[in-house]
Amino acid sequence: MQTKSNLSRKEILAKIAAAKQVRKDFSALVPDWDTDIYKEIDTSLEECFAQELAAVNGNAVLCSSESEAFAKIKMLLAEKNISRFFCRTTEIAEKLQQNEIAFSSEPQEFLPMEAGITFCEALVARTGTVVVSAAHEAGRQMNVFPPIHIVLARKEQIVPYLSDALVFMKKKYGNNLPSAITNITGPSRTADIEKTLILGAHGPKEIYVLIF
Repeated sequence: MQTKSNLSRKEILAKIAAAKQVRKDFSALVPDWDTDIYKEIDTSLEECFAQELAAVNGNAVLCSSESEAFAKIKMLLAEKNISRFFCRTTEIAEKLQQNEIAFSSEPQEFLPMEAGITFCEALVARTGTVVVSAAHEAGRQMNVFPPIHIVLARKEQIVPYLSDALVFMKKKYGNNLPSAITNITGPSRTADIEKTLILGAHGPKEIYVLIF
């Protein structure tokens, strides 16, 4: 007399055997090495970057000149009622002073900052990525600590793909690449908590890239 456990075992084995009978032939897939990974860019690099950054909750502001970029920064700070604006980069600080934009570079003002501003190495149009490095005067902290990260970039810094950004930096630094090169694609985010998307979990909650 067969027990219930023996019957279950036979049923399982029978199902496995049946599955083998109808199993499809899984031949090894050969990668298509000739097809591009990314779709072709069919707009200007500036427009493509702006679209891709917007898709990941970032903000790109296209400006006609450097003076317009700083006017936009002044408006942004006023709209968001930001009074603690931090800058570590001498060149940017001089421009902020010229445009009568209040900021601080004092160490004691770093922790309570509400927004910070930096340069970048390059912008990747296809992914909306901001490439930054430790070589800049602002250092590594300014890319991750400010609640609102404002980035200044020139149109010449926009490249189509990430590989182009690496070539761009290689030309700039040669064999002396920065100790840290970081890709920032939109605000910091996580969905670890109950699968709910949260912005600003491990870095800036907002990012604004002003391109001139």
